[in-house]
Amino acid sequence: MNNQREVWYDGRGLSVQNMDVWEMINHSPIEKVLVTLDQRQEGYFPQKMNFITEVKEASDLDAVSPEDVVFSDNQLILQEAKSLGFKTCVFYEVENKEMLELCSREAAQYDYAAVDFDLPTNIPLELIIARLAERNTVLLRAVNTAIDTEIAYGTLEHGSDGVLFATTDTDEIKRLTEYVTRINNPKLDLQPLVVTDVIHAGMGVRACIDTTGIMTQDEGMIIGSTSGGGIFVCSETHYLPYMNLRPFRVNAGAVHSYVWQPEDAAEYLSDIKAGSKVLCVNTKGETRELTVGRIKTEVRPMLLIKGKVDDRELNVIVQDDWHIRIMSADGKPRNASTIRPGDELLAYVCEPGRHVGVKVNETIIER
Repeated sequence: MNNQREVWYDGRGLSVQNMDVWEMINHSPIEKVLVTLDQRQEGYFPQKMNFITEVKEASDLDAVSPEDVVFSDNQLILQEAKSLGFKTCVFYEVENKEMLELCSREAAQYDYAAVDFDLPTNIPLELIIARLAERNTVLLRAVNTAIDTEIAYGTLEHGSDGVLFATTDTDEIKRLTEYVTRINNPKLDLQPLVVTDVIHAGMGVRACIDTTGIMTQDEGMIIGSTSGGGIFVCSETHYLPYMNLRPFRVNAGAVHSYVWQPEDAAEYLSDIKAGSKVLCVNTKGETRELTVGRIKTEVRPMLLIKGKVDDRELNVIVQDDWHIRIMSADGKPRNASTIRPGDELLAYVCEPGRHVGVKVNETIIER
């Protein structure tokens, strides 16, 4: 199964003047759009888009861009498109058992197959999934809501490979964006770390990571002194007696530290800047990408927290202050200055060894 689910937006008939919808699509994870040939030739679409172009006459194939996927419910058009070197997507509107059988037999001939059903039951989708289980055809179900997308992805555990999403409801597009972002980001295997030492480490330069997003009380970032993993440092969303909360911020730690990023990368806090991407994680290990708006560095007293996950030693150096929160293994924030040996914190362990933030296979010792 492809972990990165396909999401196509069905933009056929949606005017280019409907900018509220197109802008939301442009700023979403959706990069594939189904359009008519007329729409495609108008060309008023975001640059990032990959196009699936609906073709209704074989003679129109000459007007299709070679990088587009040809979409049709007509077998002859699709066979001609294949002979011309196009990737193809067949569309089936399944309204009876005969059409279901036809879809199950023929879909494997094409790169993609999009199916729509006349009834909300998932039984037809289950049958098609089972028939295509050993084939390379990417199966998409036509849906109108984020909930239907989630159901389509969960059918028979495997689920459909993607969805063809049709709506002009901006709230529904927002819900889909949130869902797709969540499932496409990696889930980190967070583990309990047993604290072995807590040491006042003198003065140092610490960095606050200010993002362009808003974090919740169960979210934070993975921060560590070594490339083999880090400790869950909480977002600034917990009680502060003398100042307002900063839910966009993680008071991360000493500037030498790594912060974990998307695609299993890590970067020194000293190299993070406006526009950098960082990984926001919650206590379940679910992650999302946030954009850095500012890095704020200041000289502060520092606190070294050392611990072990099984035999792996990790540490983090954070500002030595009560208001810094570290997530405990039971998912509750702990004030950094109250942490003691024997306490259990939430940590992430990975294979050590990085070069300019990217994982490499080489012998490396970090203490």
